[in-house]
Amino acid sequence: MRDHRGDLTELRGDCGNCFGLCCVALPFAASADFALDKPAGRPCPNLRGDHRCGIHERLRGTGFTGCTVYDCFGAGQKVSQVVFGGEDWRGGSPEHSRRMFDVFPVVRQLHELLWYLTEALTLPAARPLRAELDRARERTEALTRRTAEEIAALDVAAHRQEVNVLLLRTSELARAGVRGRKKDRRGADLMGARLKGADLRGANLRGAWLIAADLTGADLRGADLIGADLRDADLTDADLTGAFFLTQPQVNAARGGPGTRLPGSVTRPAHWTGVS
Repeated sequence: MRDHRGDLTELRGDCGNCFGLCCVALPFAASADFALDKPAGRPCPNLRGDHRCGIHERLRGTGFTGCTVYDCFGAGQKVSQVVFGGEDWRGGSPEHSRRMFDVFPVVRQLHELLWYLTEALTLPAARPLRAELDRARERTEALTRRTAEEIAALDVAAHRQEVNVLLLRTSELARAGVRGRKKDRRGADLMGARLKGADLRGANLRGAWLIAADLTGADLRGADLIGADLRDADLTDADLTGAFFLTQPQVNAARGGPGTRLPGSVTRPAHWTGVS
């Protein structure tokens, strides 16, 4: 069995090996995040013939902020190069294109689960669950390598639920080792909440609505952030070292600065104030 602990390389988007699937397969509606409506299966007008974005360096200034916070977790290159063996959707039959567009969001969900499982394997407190986590990761990876028809027919919700039970057990073990009172804010509505300097060490923030919340200077060390909505949340000078199940899209959607401390699994967004 291959040791995947800490190896997130294959779970990061590689646009150079993808056929621009996120720019075609996914729909978006005109809003503060997108400048226009686009149905699923229709290429974004900004997508060039080489599958690159024609306004990549100007996305935020031209009304496509939503694109800057999206990440496929490596599903794009997996579908393009593995599931479909490097066959482009351009020039193929409508059925071929439609099948590729159906498979992409399924693999994206599976790759997100792989991200969580891979990170879980790095947590010292999760050692008692390591064998189960390894098996769950191998099963999930195997699903991404099935045929296009088999992937499209997968009951992803059922598989997510199975994996989530294991991730919950992992979270409980990890947070148990954090000193201090561990707040349970799972699924809480904290939109716009004033949490400046809050002690959220070891907190359960799974699925919490933290949109536009003031988390400046907050202590989020050892917090479980899986599924937390951090859009426009202010993380200036917040400490997220040791926080787990935090993904790049969540960080990209938030606001922060040079003083924001992040776990090593994610990178500091270039659009944060004061960041070059």
